[in-house]
Formats: sequence, structure tokens, C-alpha cells
Amino acid sequence: MSVPVEVPALGESVTEAIIAEWRKKEGEFVQEDEIIAELETDKITVEVPAPVAGRIAALKYEIDDSVNPGDVIAEIEPGEAPAEEEASDEEDSQEEASGEAEEAPAKADGAQPAAKGGKTGPAAERILEERGISAGDVQGTGPGGRITKGDAMKHVKAPSPAAPAAPAAGPQEVERVKMSKLRQTVARRLVEAQHNAAMLTTFNEVDMSAVMELRKKYKDSFLKKYDVKLGFMSFFIKAAIEALKAYPAVNAEIDGDEIVYKNFYNIGVAVGGGRGLVVPVIRNAEQLSFADTEAELNRLVDRAVNNKLTLKELQGGTFTISNGGIYGSMLSTPILNPPQSGILGMHNIVERPVAVNGQVEIRPVMYLALSYDHRIIDGKEAVSFLVRIKECLENPERILLEV
Repeated sequence: MSVPVEVPALGESVTEAIIAEWRKKEGEFVQEDEIIAELETDKITVEVPAPVAGRIAALKYEIDDSVNPGDVIAEIEPGEAPAEEEASDEEDSQEEASGEAEEAPAKADGAQPAAKGGKTGPAAERILEERGISAGDVQGTGPGGRITKGDAMKHVKAPSPAAPAAPAAGPQEVERVKMSKLRQTVARRLVEAQHNAAMLTTFNEVDMSAVMELRKKYKDSFLKKYDVKLGFMSFFIKAAIEALKAYPAVNAEIDGDEIVYKNFYNIGVAVGGGRGLVVPVIRNAEQLSFADTEAELNRLVDRAVNNKLTLKELQGGTFTISNGGIYGSMLSTPILNPPQSGILGMHNIVERPVAVNGQVEIRPVMYLALSYDHRIIDGKEAVSFLVRIKECLENPERILLEV
């Protein structure tokens, strides 16, 4: 009897994935736990292992097909590979190695290098398509010059050559590129987030002088003691936690006709990763020191950039912070990250004239934005929440003393 291969759980609020790549073909043998497929969600890549050793009897979906948790995507007939097939595999490997050895002298003799743009794997083709890159511009390292996913990612990350001089005015051209299934899913969920919540945004500004002076005073000793830099984000996370404690509705969510209040603080931080925007979660952030917060944030950012985040690291967030300031944003209205009810938007710090005790002074000011679900958070609560964050940042000793 064949054994089904099912789509695993994809994580909180993630109900759909696409078949990004088949690692095995029908009729091939696989070992238990060997990866047979790669799925993509709007957050991470998920590898699907074989539940048993045996021959793949059927692959039930095509590349780019949408699948849901629990769907049977393949079937495996349990068993071990016959001895003759194992021997054949060894012979094939020897032939490939021999072929590579024959090609090597030709390259050494000054022959033309291998042409770019061989056959392209499904995952690699999708990456190139999303970024508008021609396969002819990519050097393939796979068998027969095949462009692998690694080749595509390497080309995407490579520094761009200097831009040529602007050409003379000519006919205006347009290019149409079909949206990938992944981008379509992201687009749909962003629209759903706006349609399924009564989302409003309130704004305030914060004088960052005290935080900047504190960082300047202690940054060297902090780095020396904890081997991690003291950044702005830990101050905002700590300030947000104090505000969430004061206004618990912002840390809650709606479940049917109930409001679920959460007495823990899992803070999601929006990060630009290798596959776009992701929101890894700092779990139980209220229990972490400034140093622990910075260390955990650095770990998650590094994993996001290298596409190594796990489902667990993306699940369970109760409140999100997004920092558009690193890209130069002055002001924005961040979109809620369902099922959460609040998201804080940080922006760039700009020196602005400020009235202080009847005098005009130049101070480093940041605009803050809080988008919230008006179904469970009143306007007064939202404004008061943002004022509480402002107070904590302008008097950072309040964060340490929790007053």
C-alpha cells in the first residue's frame, strides 16, 4: 500500500503554499527523510521529506500549483532500491565525473568558456522571473550548464555593474512580467488585512535626544561587556512592552465573538530578508534584558537575510514593530499583521526646530505611527498608547524602572 506525502502545517495564519520544486521524479527511489519537494509560502521556504523509503509512485501537482496543509502531494511505494539500480546510479555518477574530466583540458587550452543560460531549474526560473533577469545573463554550474537555484540567488546578490550612459531619446518601451504565485499571495493577503479589520492610524512625534545621548554615553562599554551593539530597536521594543502592559487591548486579538487578551509579549520585528519582508518574533520579550534583546534581534535578522527562518520563529507574535526609517521614510501608515490588533511604525530621525521652554531648539525628531483595529481598540486607547511610548523614549529611565 502506498504511503501519502502530505503538506505539513505551514504556520500561524498561513494556509497556502505553492510547489516551488520537485527534487525527485516519479519512479525514482528515495530514502526516508530525503527531501522530495520544496514549497514556498509568502513567508518562508518549506522542505517536504519522504516519510518512508521507497519508490515515488505519483507526483500529484505541477510546479507553481497551490496546495494547502494536509493535501497529498505525492505517494510512495515503500521498499528499498534494487541492487541493479544502485549500481546503475554509481555508473551514472562515474560517467558524469568522466565527462567533467574530459571538459577540463579544453578549458585549460584556452577554449571558449561555457555559454551562459543553459537549462533553468524551476526554483531558479521563478527567482529570475520575479526580478526580471534573463537566463542568458546567468552562468549555470549544474550538469550541462543547468542554472540552479544557488546560481540564481548568487546572480541576484552580485553587485550591479556601473550603469551605462543614458541612450539617446527613442521610442518608449514597456515590459510585462507575470506576477509569481508568491507575489499574488502576498498581494491578496495585504488586501484581506485591510478588508477584515477596521484599521485606523494615529500619529505622534518623539524627541530622540535622550535615547541618543544614552546610547552615545554607554555604547562602548555596552559593546565591550555584552559583545553586541546597543541599537535603537531595543529601546522601542522595551517602550512598546510598557505601553502594551498599560493598554492590554493593543496586545489582544479577536477570535470569533471573543477578545483574547495575552499576558505575554511576543514582539514581531519586520525585516527585509532574502525573499522580501518577513516578521520574525522575539518571544517573551518582556523577560529579556537590553543586551538579550539586541542579541536575539541580530540572530533573527541574520537568519532572515539568509532565508533560514523556521516556522516557529515566525509564529505567535502579539504586536509588530516596523522600521521604515532605515529606508529613509518620514511617515507611513503600516498595515496590520493579522490576527494582531496593532503595529508600530518607526521612521527616520531628522533634526527639526522644536519649542522647548519658550525657546526654539533643534532636536532629533522621529514621527511614530500606530495602526490599530478599531473593533477592539478605542481611539483614546490608541492615542494614549502612543503617548506612553513617547514618554518612555523621551525619558528612557522609565523603561528601566518600569514607571
